This record gives sequence, C-alpha cells and structure tokens, in this order.
Amino acid sequence: MPKNRFFSLVSIGLFSMSMGICHAQTTFKNPLLPTGPDPWVIRKDGFYYYCNSTGRNVTLRKTKNLAELSKTEGHVVWTPPASGNYSKELWAPEIHFLNDKWYIYVAADDGKNDNHRMYVLENPDADPTTTNWTFKGQITDPTNRWAIDMSIFEVNKQLYAIWSGWEGAENVSQDIYIAKLKNPWTIEGTRTEISTPEHRWEKMGSGPLPVVNEGPQFLRQSDDSKKIFIVFSASGCWTDHYTLGLLEADASADLMQASSWKKTAEPIFKANPEGKAFAPGHNSFFKSPDGKEHWIIYHANPEAGQGCGNNRSPRMQPFTWNADGTPNLGSPIALDKEISQPSGQ
Repeated sequence: MPKNRFFSLVSIGLFSMSMGICHAQTTFKNPLLPTGPDPWVIRKDGFYYYCNSTGRNVTLRKTKNLAELSKTEGHVVWTPPASGNYSKELWAPEIHFLNDKWYIYVAADDGKNDNHRMYVLENPDADPTTTNWTFKGQITDPTNRWAIDMSIFEVNKQLYAIWSGWEGAENVSQDIYIAKLKNPWTIEGTRTEISTPEHRWEKMGSGPLPVVNEGPQFLRQSDDSKKIFIVFSASGCWTDHYTLGLLEADASADLMQASSWKKTAEPIFKANPEGKAFAPGHNSFFKSPDGKEHWIIYHANPEAGQGCGNNRSPRMQPFTWNADGTPNLGSPIALDKEISQPSGQ
C-alpha cells in the first residue's frame, strides 16, 4: 500500500473518531425505564440517586446522567423481614439527605392495606447505595392513622413531613397532611390537614371507592422565593384521570395552619393520550447539573386502562415558571419525541 494511502486512511479514521466524540448523545426519549411507579430523584455531589416502588424492597440507582438510567445497576439497600407490620407492599420510597445522613421514607404493611404506615431507614455513609442502613422504626403523629407517600422539606430552618393519610380508621378519603419534625425520624406535635379532594378532577373513578389526594411533593423556585408549593396527585391511580394538583403558600406563613394553603381550581399536569401518557402523576423534582433548569420526573401508562400496575414507567422533562411565580409543568411529552438532556450534562 502506498504510504500516502496509508496516512490517508489513518486520517479518515481519526477524523471519524473525532466526529463521533463531537456528536455524543445529547437527547433522549422517555421512558427512562420499562417500569418504575412512583419515581423519586435527588442529586448530591455530582450524582443522581433514584428509587421507585418495587413492592418488595428498597432499590437505589446511582448515575451522573438520568437519561442513561436504564444503563445503571439497581442496588437493593434494604429488604424487610418476611413477616410483620412492615413486611409487605413497600410503596413510594424516598431518599433524603438530612443532618449529614441519608434517610429513606417508605410505606409498608403486613399484607393488609388498612395497616399501611410510614417507616424510616438511616445511613451515615457518603454513598447511600451501600447496605449500611439502620431501621429507625415507624414515623407517625399521635393519631397513628393510615399513611403513605411521606416526603420531607425544610423552610425557615424547620423540617416538615407531608403525606397522604386517612382522617379516621376507615378509607373514606385520602387527604394531604403536614407536621413538624423534631428530627428526621420523629414527628413533633399534631398533624394538620391541608388538602382534601373537593374538585371533580380529584374525585375521578371514585364511585364506591374513596377519593384521593396523594404523593405530595414540595417545590420552590429558589431558596429565597416568597412562594412555596406542594404538587400532589389526585383521583384514583386505577383510572386514566390520575393527575397533578397544586397547593400554594407564602414561605413566611404558618405552614401548620390549613388557611395558609390555597389550592388551584384546575389540575396543572394531566394526560396526553396522543403522546401515550395516561394517568401521569406521583412525581418528584430535580435540577439540571448546572442548576439552570428545573425538571419533573413522573410515572405514566403508555396505554389506556392500565391502572396501578407495572406498566407505569418513569419519564422526565423540563418545566418553566409563570410570571406570577407558579410552576408551568406543561403537558407530558410524547414517547416518540426527542428531549434535550438536562443542561450541564
């Protein structure tokens, strides 16, 4: 082979490699995983930590790029005992970093839904995907009523817990409650109901079944924003009408007073049947690696009538803010649409 021909081939190869590097994947399509109800994400020290309901354990995934979540390994960090009060039906785990330790909040029961309560795990390691988790026990207010979907947030140096619960011992209505925390595993004082289903879009699919507010998630545009929000899921997850509603309060208000919270009259995020997004809900929020973009991650079914099963898959997309300071979540992006990866990725 002539020398110039050899160098020409080498040059083409190097150029092709260079072009490959320049054209690294910058977009993705939903869903992030084939299945994953109740997705939750937190970002710390350059990594995203992800979990969702498995029903049988708590599994974490660790990644620098959520668009590549399907390529990451799932780490089972806690498996409940074979029997007992918190052995079955593990729902909607959330991982939080509080007071220099990791905490996981998860709902569980003994196989009977009426006995669902919230439980806490603790891990002092820098990397929460280790199995160094300690079971701290049940977290409850004095009523000790049915409870699921607990989330934690901090405002004005006070930790709060929010969750979906029953007023009494029977399943009449799932309402949103708030309570102060003495520490990450102990509620201090009594609970306050801040939302109960009242609009038609919160009662879809009820019939003989209870009406539903669940999956509350705290949202604030920035640490010094005057407004704070709780985004919650409404109507039965067994229907295609599962959707997201919004509660709003002033950051300076007494958050333990129900009157401090105002609910929007319409849902802020609902189904997109043409885009194969049925029953979108049970979300969480995160920021892009450079902190410039706000993102929502949620689950949805790809087809109608699929209910509360494992067809629910995790999906994510960016969102913006309205001029009045409220979040503008838009509409679920269709499964066939390319989405730019979070900025700074």
